[in-house]
Amino acid sequence: MASVYPYVARGRTLYRAVWRGPDHKQTQKRGFETKKAALEHIARQTVAKSDGTYISPSDARARVGDLAAPWLADKQRLLKPSSYAPLEASWRNYVEPAWGSRVISTIRHSEIQSWVAGIDKSSTVVSPAFGIIDGILGVAERDRRISSNPARGVKLPKKAAARPRRYMTHEELWSVAEHAGTRGTLVLTLGYCGLRWGELVALRVRDVNFLRRRLSITRNAVEVNGEFHLDSTKTNENREVPVTREVLDRIALACEGKGPDDLIFDDGHGGFMKRTRASAGSKSWWKTALAKAEVEPMVLHDLRHTAASLAVSAGANVKAIQRMLGHASAAMTLDQYADLFDDDLDALTERLDQAIAARVVAKMLPAAS
Repeated sequence: MASVYPYVARGRTLYRAVWRGPDHKQTQKRGFETKKAALEHIARQTVAKSDGTYISPSDARARVGDLAAPWLADKQRLLKPSSYAPLEASWRNYVEPAWGSRVISTIRHSEIQSWVAGIDKSSTVVSPAFGIIDGILGVAERDRRISSNPARGVKLPKKAAARPRRYMTHEELWSVAEHAGTRGTLVLTLGYCGLRWGELVALRVRDVNFLRRRLSITRNAVEVNGEFHLDSTKTNENREVPVTREVLDRIALACEGKGPDDLIFDDGHGGFMKRTRASAGSKSWWKTALAKAEVEPMVLHDLRHTAASLAVSAGANVKAIQRMLGHASAAMTLDQYADLFDDDLDALTERLDQAIAARVVAKMLPAAS
């Protein structure tokens, strides 16, 4: 039975509400100024029990840090190591210091909004951090620990404008490859096949079909905290990538003396090659090759964009490029490289004009007398 009991604290008479939750365990809340207020609280709990919105006070006292442990464990099981590592780092660096010790029922929407606005970093840092607290509180809401997620509706900073995409010409690509020395074949493979870096460094001799001129892309090597992890491709689908004869001849030279399971592009000791630096102030063979070829600075991933550009200029359609790059859909390819297909639209308009002139306009003209 629900009851109200008076008690004296610091010379004042206060009231304690006692009731049983859906699990029939006795629960209480102290500090009511009047008996009426305590009875009203009991009445609200009774209604909440009947309509399924009841929240146990003990559940509401959970701290964010306590709920984060199982939430992160679930993410670790679901995500690839390369995706989980930055998530865990975001929790450790941004979310845990601000929210780890907070009781979930005390967190307010305005606090989260102020916290987001106060992270003086780019959206690529803010968005994942917000996603963690939003995810944890979302689970708390669904578990009936809190009545609503206070992170819902928080406004995130706008993403910075993407840097203009840079594509190399055939001449630039070959010049950079020439100045890259022993890594020239690597440059050409990225620039014509459009592989991701992790896919490239995971390539084995057995993955090259010299008769069909294809590379079999079945795995991805990703460096996480100094260690390499082998996993499936980004989209979890294998694919066959065509190779030009000139590039294939150079790949054949790189395979000489190696066994079927040996890496084609290794670190010189049979291990996975680390991604080279391209940031300002750093030194690397890649930056040196660009400078000697008199090509403006860019990152290695721009070679993937270059491969898409050269394929389009050679007449490849969207589906072919999608398969080559390993995109999840042709729509993604179009979203990424819409600018490359502008010339296609012009050509389409010209072909339509020609068709109209040949099949429609000619029939409408009066016959010559």
